[in-house]
Amino acid sequence: MTRTIVVTGGGTGIGKAIAATFAAQGDSVVITGRRIEPLKEASAELGDRVSVAVCDGTDPHQVGEFAQGLTGPVDVLVNCAGGNTDFDRDPADGLAALAENWRVNLESNLISAVLMTAALDDRLASGGTVVHIGSIAADKGAGAYGAAKAGLASWNIQLAAQLGPRGITANVVAPGYIADTEFFRDKLTDERRDSLIAAAATGRAGVPDDIAAAVAFLASPGARQLTAQVIAVNGGEWPTR
Repeated sequence: MTRTIVVTGGGTGIGKAIAATFAAQGDSVVITGRRIEPLKEASAELGDRVSVAVCDGTDPHQVGEFAQGLTGPVDVLVNCAGGNTDFDRDPADGLAALAENWRVNLESNLISAVLMTAALDDRLASGGTVVHIGSIAADKGAGAYGAAKAGLASWNIQLAAQLGPRGITANVVAPGYIADTEFFRDKLTDERRDSLIAAAATGRAGVPDDIAAAVAFLASPGARQLTAQVIAVNGGEWPTR
């Protein structure tokens, strides 16, 4: 049976890899993002099973309109939109700028997921799946970005309890260093890149397909008793017990 998958931030990087994985399984995928061009390029590359919708996940009005425009149930929601917005902003100078920088990171990485999940709540199919893309930064620390991802993981515990009676699971996939994405905005030095790779027990950088595979598993029949968890996909850089 063909499922309907919604992937926010699905035009590039990890989101695009997730969309590609579900489309290859025969699912119908809707990818969202703020920029139309990456969405169009991704859809053209991934084929007819992938449709696009421009939607700023931090804007309640846009999120509401997107949800109203969908038809039928949503089997899988992947909240992938976000990223460290500090890379796009000048260092905070004064309390007002500091507050704004923190708010933007929280809105991009936490509030966007909260809004989209709430907007699609009554559309989520029984037995469905919600997956949020977190970060190793939630454990290692990275200012506002790390705090936002930690908040995402904490909120997901309550969300899993709310959705569980409907047979819907909710989990976080937390990547470590992932190469071949726009995350670092081409500002990562060779020395820093080498140190991130060396920190992984696997001795290699992660790639978007590593995260996509974890998300696909969480949406599979074999993961129906797996919920309220953070799945670390970091090559052993930050181990758990």
